[in-house]
Amino acid sequence: MSDFSVLFVCMGNICRSPTAEGVFRAKVREAGLENRVRIDSAGTHAFHVGSPPDRRSQRHASERGYDLSDLRARAVEEADFSRFDLLLAMDWDNLALLEQQCPPEYASRCRLFLSFSPQAPVAAVPDPYYGTERDFERVLDLVEQASAGLLAFVEKRLLQRA
Repeated sequence: MSDFSVLFVCMGNICRSPTAEGVFRAKVREAGLENRVRIDSAGTHAFHVGSPPDRRSQRHASERGYDLSDLRARAVEEADFSRFDLLLAMDWDNLALLEQQCPPEYASRCRLFLSFSPQAPVAAVPDPYYGTERDFERVLDLVEQASAGLLAFVEKRLLQRA
């Protein structure tokens, strides 16, 4: 049982959200909180259920020391809204889809991931799937920045719950 839980969400759960899951998982482990924080990722669409993250996402993440190899795509489920303290969408479209599915009592749990990175030059993590190698690096840059802010937020929440 975790004290706090985070679900990262993009469209297919093979590029952005598994990257965020892997990066944040590493940051949480470095902070010594892996037994207190549950981390997962999912897609708003069931295009790639059961598939590993995109090979380009895995390669670029690995070059920065993040292992995504054990992750498998899944779709957002109704129970996720009650199971997770935060459901963090990578972009506005996926946030809108989450908000449409979300029961009203859990609406405050759905947010944009980059809201935890006020210094980010953009509000949403762009989808690199049809882009270049540099686009995958940009995703990692944004995810690392937002993960630092998210970790600070989670640490504060854990202190409040103690």
